[in-house]
Amino acid sequence: MRHVGQSLPRREDPPLIAGRGRYTDDIRLDGALHLAFLRAPVPSGRIAELDTSEAAAMPGVAAVLTAADLGPLGALSVATPIPADRIPPFPVLADDAVTGLGQPVAAVLAGTRAQALDAAETILLDIDEGETVNGTVAEKHWVTQGCAAAFNRAALVVEATMRHPRLAPAPMEPRAIAVEYADGALTVWHGTQTPHRSRTELARILQLDPDRLRVIAPDVGGAFGQKASLYPEEVLAVWAARHLERSVRWTATRGEDLISATSGRGAESRGRLALDAEGRFLALEAEVESPVGPWLPTSALVPAWNAGRMLPSGYAIAEADITTRAVAHPTGPVGIYRGAGRPEAICLIERLVEEAARARGEDAIDLRRRNLLPSSALPHETPTGCRLDSGDFAGVVDRLAEAADLDRLRAERDRRRAQGELVGVALTFFVEPTGSGWESARVTLNADGGALVASGSSSQGHGRRTAYAQIAADALGIAPEAIEVALGDTGLCPEGIGALASRSTAIGGSAVLEAARAVAARRDAGEALPVTEEAVYEAEGEAWGAGAWCVMLSVDRDTGQASIERAWTIDDVGEVVSPASVAGQVMGGFAQGFGEAMMERLGFDADGQLLTGSFMDYAMPRAADVPPLTLVENPAPTPAPVNSLGARGVGEAGPIGAPPAILAAALDALAPLGVRDLHFPLTPEQLWRAIRDAQQGTDR
Repeated sequence: MRHVGQSLPRREDPPLIAGRGRYTDDIRLDGALHLAFLRAPVPSGRIAELDTSEAAAMPGVAAVLTAADLGPLGALSVATPIPADRIPPFPVLADDAVTGLGQPVAAVLAGTRAQALDAAETILLDIDEGETVNGTVAEKHWVTQGCAAAFNRAALVVEATMRHPRLAPAPMEPRAIAVEYADGALTVWHGTQTPHRSRTELARILQLDPDRLRVIAPDVGGAFGQKASLYPEEVLAVWAARHLERSVRWTATRGEDLISATSGRGAESRGRLALDAEGRFLALEAEVESPVGPWLPTSALVPAWNAGRMLPSGYAIAEADITTRAVAHPTGPVGIYRGAGRPEAICLIERLVEEAARARGEDAIDLRRRNLLPSSALPHETPTGCRLDSGDFAGVVDRLAEAADLDRLRAERDRRRAQGELVGVALTFFVEPTGSGWESARVTLNADGGALVASGSSSQGHGRRTAYAQIAADALGIAPEAIEVALGDTGLCPEGIGALASRSTAIGGSAVLEAARAVAARRDAGEALPVTEEAVYEAEGEAWGAGAWCVMLSVDRDTGQASIERAWTIDDVGEVVSPASVAGQVMGGFAQGFGEAMMERLGFDADGQLLTGSFMDYAMPRAADVPPLTLVENPAPTPAPVNSLGARGVGEAGPIGAPPAILAAALDALAPLGVRDLHFPLTPEQLWRAIRDAQQGTDR
């Protein structure tokens, strides 16, 4: 029996369902100190006074730390996929000035959490508020020689703008770290997507011997990009454990995560699309501005990079002039969030396609078919240097249109419109880059017939132990139940990257496959067991997934309340290891894409104060809010030619593909009133105002 392609029961689920999960806050540390922070109540200013004397005298307090106590520290590594003019400092504690709302200014360590919190509240902090430091941090420009001429000869040019709200990733488990000190060695349990990165960065920032530092990612209750980098609070916890020679722990509150953890999205973009008289796309101009915070997490520039480089999408657009910028804001750090720039790109290009179809009086599906790259044109290099490896782009659009019975939906829409209802239908397309870079695996086949797979990647609810066991089982010719899988422990697993950018099945799974194949070859050659092989696998390129979404949406004319009545999606994810896991990833991603499109937004006032500091104010979708989703099986998946497994990522398909379809359906619903522009989130207030403004304009 071939195990890859089967929906095996997830081995991760029984302990979690039974309440036996082991998260960072569950780690027992004898005599550990609890950590609490005093945070900046304003976005920026000079620290005029910081008095910790009363806090130091409070019951149970072991230490109160300020920047002066820490001494010189290294900086966090920041990836620069787009050239950076400057990298803002990475202050573990604010020194003479604060540069962001919620920034840690002082730290208290005490015997209990309550004692630490009580002491932190007694610290006297006076800040002379000052001007915030804004401006461009990084920028990249792609331009082809014939772009201006293409616009000059165009028969039609359409324009569109997109504004994305700032979003809180809001995993169920907030940030957490537990540091055990023993004889100069540190064992760090860390709710992280990247345990090896955490170890490397902690060792460099704190000038530690990496051999004296072990990082373990236990069960992690969601991450979505928010836990991909180190935070100042986590660095401080390890510093304190080392210097106080005591174990230390910290778990963020939900309010701390909302004000000081990384948020996502927030980009604004403008685009122009040129078409010839036959409706073929000639050229694309776009300008994207993505926010970053007062300090940069490791992947802070990735959203701006993706939002620019992806903009041609899967369309045949020969000429382009695209600029993307990362611009500093003082309202907390901004980083990667499920999709990381991909939804921003796809929303803009799909908005332009819809606008072009409207201007031409043409079916938007027909316009897409005419301009999507055919399979014969792949691989294809876009004007921004992306290499689309393979796929059947028009095929997924056609298969979804058939499965959703698009003609029937449109007929139903028209019938209901004639009765006065506001109903819209839309079908949009997306691509996404997934699975690039390298990952590692070590496979051991034991004499008893069992095997151990140790991977450099990690898991935050993905079911990766189950998937890797399936991959190794097929290569080794044994049952998955005979295979143990180790993840997320720098003491047990080979050096690796971690769970980022929909890469772990495609790249981590390929590393497992290569190592398992090497073990099987040595066993087949008659070598005595146990046999161990380690693989460091690097993909030949990015595996680009593709898919489409169809949404039917109605809007209450009197209240502005939008209801997604039906939704369908199809994905080309290449080789499928577990259909059930693919379905779970798409459905979970849909919930987050729905959240951005319909309700989620971090709000700040004119002074930079956070207005949405709890779930009383930040609107998270509940289970009852998320509409049903029909997953359409792709009968002709395209194996990715750039990795051994042939897989493409799918974890970010929902937040990438769903929002543009929801927006297009909402605009279609309000089109009879003359509404031409809407922005996320599509709250009842925004839709109600759009309806009222359109009616008043008609009356006038």
